[in-house]
Amino acid sequence: MNNEEKKQYLRRYQAAKRREKMIQEEIDELRSSKTSPVGLGDGLPHGSGTSDLSGYAARLDELLRELEAEREMQMVTYREIRQRIGMVPDPTEQEILSRRYLLWQSWEKIAVEMGYSYRNVTRLHGYALKHFELL
Repeated sequence: MNNEEKKQYLRRYQAAKRREKMIQEEIDELRSSKTSPVGLGDGLPHGSGTSDLSGYAARLDELLRELEAEREMQMVTYREIRQRIGMVPDPTEQEILSRRYLLWQSWEKIAVEMGYSYRNVTRLHGYALKHFELL
């Protein structure tokens, strides 16, 4: 397996986090549209003219289930990637992979946090990818 395929595998957790964030934003937008005065008209209570909220409730329920499923899948992905990173023999290489692919840190931040130069971090990342094994 080449390094690009390994990176793609390692980026799965980041992609899962982005999907979770998008679902959460959709939930927030849906809730906002139903609770803001703009979404309800003039904000004043109305008698028989109130709208049926069943469509809203059904969509909200669907999104909440989707969010929960995404979070469960995200945790499975996290554990799987973390376990594979743990198989890399060198602890420094493990840390670089974890910081980059699980914590989403930039190369600059990794270099500062670990006390290495930017160039050294990227070089060590290359070694880490060589040692990273997919079954």
